[in-house]
Amino acid sequence: MKPALVVIDTNVLVSALWSNNGNPRKILDLLLNGKIKPCYGSGIIKEYEAVLSRPHFQFTLSEVSSLLSFIKATGISVVPAPTSVQFIDEDDRKFYEVAKCCNAVLITGNLKHFPKDQDILAPVDYIKIYNSL
Repeated sequence: MKPALVVIDTNVLVSALWSNNGNPRKILDLLLNGKIKPCYGSGIIKEYEAVLSRPHFQFTLSEVSSLLSFIKATGISVVPAPTSVQFIDEDDRKFYEVAKCCNAVLITGNLKHFPKDQDILAPVDYIKIYNSL
């Protein structure tokens, strides 16, 4: 079975690195084990790097660098078409546009920031669906 395509919102990665338990960590484990394939654009990588490097998270430079290198090496890089969909937080647009470009599932802890869409899921819902396959 080929890996499912996903776009992972930054908040999910932060949660996954913060704790070895929980659904965000399960998603990171699926990613690292090649069970899901990340899709990304340059804006997503820049946000990952900026947020994960914030001193208050205390993630090491090595952790951040390794994760981003892995995502870039194993994922699908795209330049998505712009969308006219309105967003509460314009910083979330890049995740939505990449997901739509790749026909990927967008996994986020901020469902309220995105339009209602069956392919935008909270980590708990993604894990339930993944485990039912």
